[in-house]
Amino acid sequence: MNITIHRGTDQIGGCVTEYEHEGWKLFVDYGEQLPGAPKSKPLEIEGLTKGDLTKSALLITHYHGDHIGCIKELPKELAIYIGELGRDIQLALSNHLSYVDEDQNMIIERLKAAKVFSPGRLFAIGPFKVMPVTIDHSAFDAYAFKIEADGVSVFHTGDFRTHGFRSGKLEVMLEKYVGKVDYVVCEGTNVERSNSTSQSEKELKKHLEEELNQKIGHIVYLSSTNIDRLFSLYHAALSAGMPFFVDAYQKKIMDIVAKSDSLWSKSDLYQYGKYEPLTLFRNGDHFTFNDKFVETIKERGYVLIARANQSFDKLIAELPGKKKIYLSMWKGYVDKNQEAYNEALAKSVGSKYVYLHTSGHCDMKSLREFFRHLQPKAIIPIHTDKPDLFVKQFSDEWQVIRLHDGQSIQMPISGQ
Repeated sequence: MNITIHRGTDQIGGCVTEYEHEGWKLFVDYGEQLPGAPKSKPLEIEGLTKGDLTKSALLITHYHGDHIGCIKELPKELAIYIGELGRDIQLALSNHLSYVDEDQNMIIERLKAAKVFSPGRLFAIGPFKVMPVTIDHSAFDAYAFKIEADGVSVFHTGDFRTHGFRSGKLEVMLEKYVGKVDYVVCEGTNVERSNSTSQSEKELKKHLEEELNQKIGHIVYLSSTNIDRLFSLYHAALSAGMPFFVDAYQKKIMDIVAKSDSLWSKSDLYQYGKYEPLTLFRNGDHFTFNDKFVETIKERGYVLIARANQSFDKLIAELPGKKKIYLSMWKGYVDKNQEAYNEALAKSVGSKYVYLHTSGHCDMKSLREFFRHLQPKAIIPIHTDKPDLFVKQFSDEWQVIRLHDGQSIQMPISGQ
């Protein structure tokens, strides 16, 4: 089996990995590079973007743009595989964005023709055996893959963490569906971010519940596809007896999860309680509210899930009473010194906000325990902007293979 990292050996996002055996090619992810990151040349990859596609397929780990965003560029003939619920969430997102971004219509077209896989159900693509393993990430319905061919096994982690609501089952799933593997192709997002996982999602939820003891307006900026955080806030508001407001798009995303047959959606966390989230009313391009709305929120307080745009800015400015602003996204988006700085978000959030966030990626201590469980012969880091630090971090226990974009390696490695 040959492995080629076409992109992602020294950057977070935009990763493209190729597994090849007997002329068959299995690719994992084809996403956009992150905002502000140095842009590489457009990829020209035989079997993915051009040439004979009859022995090729693309696996998508999850719906974040840096993993799926470039599928609009791919030939229609290429077979694409994705988790069903993740596909439905991305379809909702692309439909929502299509009125300002025509490229989203091509993503919709690709996804409607995509094949779906199920967690824990082995399937074959040519000589490859693929086992999708559901993992915890800030994207819902995210996957890692065990990929086998010619007696060689590789575990491709995708993006994952061990401090989320769904992380408790990781060890059980690894034992049941993965076992020991020869190699791990692993994300290393947090290799230099030691404080990014200082809170678990459960601890964050408890903090949110404490904040809601104040019967005021709680306005939270977060990604509308961060399902864990959305439902965590919703249940915190429910417990506080406080109305929980979202716009129609955010409500649709929550409905997709609550009404799906996904394994995780059966959890009480992802189901609606005594009342469903309340949808904001629109009048043209702006939200509107009446006197009854004002009376209710003055008496009970409220939680409002906001986004950085003029409609929300206007609504928030007009809402009466005391308001508290929360940022529940990576702080780098509002830091002018970061490449991913988002001016619109920074303006909407302002400078006086409470930071309530935890990473969607694994910390290094947990990653070491993860490797010990899989016992690989070697590890290949991707999805990291500090690959040399990753090598230094783990080479005391394992062989860590530092590749550069476009480089290939043949498995098994000589001498192993």
